[in-house]
Formats: sequence, structure tokens, C-alpha cells
Amino acid sequence: MPSRNIRQKELTLKSPLLKDVDLNKHANSYINILGIIMQKNYLLISLLLIYIVSSSCTVLQWRKSDKEIQENFKVLNISSVISYFRVDSLDLNVRIQEISTDGKDVNLLFVHGAPSSISTWEKYLIDTTLIAATNMYALDRPGYGYSNFGDEITSIDQQSQILSAIINENKLQNVIAIGSSYGGPIAARVGLLNPNVKAVVMISPAIDPSIEKDFWASRFTQWKLTRWLVPTAYRVAGDEKQFHARELALIENDWKNLTIPILHFHGNIDDIVPYENINFSKENFQNVEVISISDKGHEISYKNSELIIPHIIDLINQIQEDD
Repeated sequence: MPSRNIRQKELTLKSPLLKDVDLNKHANSYINILGIIMQKNYLLISLLLIYIVSSSCTVLQWRKSDKEIQENFKVLNISSVISYFRVDSLDLNVRIQEISTDGKDVNLLFVHGAPSSISTWEKYLIDTTLIAATNMYALDRPGYGYSNFGDEITSIDQQSQILSAIINENKLQNVIAIGSSYGGPIAARVGLLNPNVKAVVMISPAIDPSIEKDFWASRFTQWKLTRWLVPTAYRVAGDEKQFHARELALIENDWKNLTIPILHFHGNIDDIVPYENINFSKENFQNVEVISISDKGHEISYKNSELIIPHIIDLINQIQEDD
């Protein structure tokens, strides 16, 4: 039988990922091939690592589990109850942390900003003076914490209606609605919707639609190419941000109807929500006191609670005297 000369064709794969890689040379070593991919795509690998870390990091996701929260408060010997308020029409469960005892006639309702969760109010919830004087309720806004994490509601009015329903469901009287940043206008809106709200505290509120800042970095939450890399809490914040000015404009003309006492705190070097929002409050609210905090930025709600709590105590005393 005549012999056959069989020539093995050298196979070379040309691609952007494996540039001129000789597969015959590497046929027995998948590890080597993967190594080449990693060398050629170090940026992609880095992005994947960022995604993995950010997705698993509770700090970047701005939330703590029920168990973590309860363990923290148990160590402090503070009785804490966590419950969920169901909104069937939205298939939504809103997480609420409650610090309460019988015999209190004033209730504080805390509304966080973006991104954030109930944990941002911890310094208030553990404050012994507030515990002695009031019942306190902090909630995860829709899309944050454990309130349908990742599924935002961009409507300020709709979020405010949910909070009003929570007040009614819990039969809360003499409520002080306290909101920071994005939560500021929501707290004020609840004051319009529910007559049981007797005062509003806004801390660094983003309330003036005409000066709503556009952050270039927030566009990463909207681009399909980069959105998947952004931690969920920041994606929710980016989605809210996209519609925030419009949502503020929709309710802007209603503020003149809010007559209850309002405190507006703002750091005069706030680089997130412009300090000029104080002018909007002065011009649009009938009964507002603006408290400017010198040399402080946007984070005063949780970094400088000691400057805010005494004013809340004054409001509590005022409500009790008027009741």
C-alpha cells in the first residue's frame, strides 16, 4: 500500500483576544490560553473584579440585613422591631425599623437620601434623649436596603403616598417627618398629604428643581456598557437622579400650601446639593426656619447629628405644648 504523506496544517487563530496564538503549541494547555486572554484583557478582568467586589460589599450597597441591625441594637440594649409594610398594588415590601415604647405621643419618621438606607439614621435611633421622648420609625425607601432592592420608584409623590399610608396603618399621631437629601422633599410632601404630620425637618434637601446638579459620574448608571458595573444602590440613585428635577417641578407649586413648621438644615460648603436650596425654601414655604451650618458639607445628617438632634428636641417640646 502506497504510503501517504499526511501534512498537518498549522492552525493559527487570529482574533483581537488571541492575537496570532498558535493553537498547536497550546493545544494541551488551557491554562496558558487563559493566561494570554487575561494578559490581553486586563481591563476586562479588572472591571469584572470591581463588579464582584461592589456587588458583594454591603458598604457600597448601603444596606445591612435585619439580623445585623438587630444584633447591633441588642448589644446596645435597645429594643428594636423590624417589620415590612406591604403595598400589593406595587408588589412592594417596605422595611421599617421601629424604636418605641408605650406612652409616647410624638413619633419621628426618618426618610433617607440616595443612595442610603435605614442605617444612616442609627445615631438618632440610639440617642437616649430621643428614645425617652418619642417613638421612632426609619424606613428603606423603595429600591434601597431591603425594600425591593434594585427596583426604584422615581415619583416623589408616589413615595410620599406610601409613607402617608404607613403613618395611617400604624395610627401615628404628632409625626415629625425627617428627610435628608433626596428624602427632604419626600418628608415635606408627606407633610402636605397627611394631617398627622405636625412638623418637617429637611437636612441638606435637594428641593429646588432649577439648580438640580447634573453629575457626570451618574451617567455611568444609565449607559448600558457601564450600568452593570455600578453597585445596585448607586444604579437606583442614578435612576432617581435622572427624573429628580422633573419630579420636583411637578410639586413645586404645592409648597405654598404647607403651613406646619419646617426646619431646613444646610451645610454652607455642600458640594452635592447646592447651598442655594435655602433660598428656595425661604421663598416657597410659609413657616420655615433655615439653619445654616458653617464649614460643613452634605453629610451633616449622619456626621453631625449632634447639631441637629437638639433642634428636633425643641420641635418635640413645641408639639407637646400645643397638643
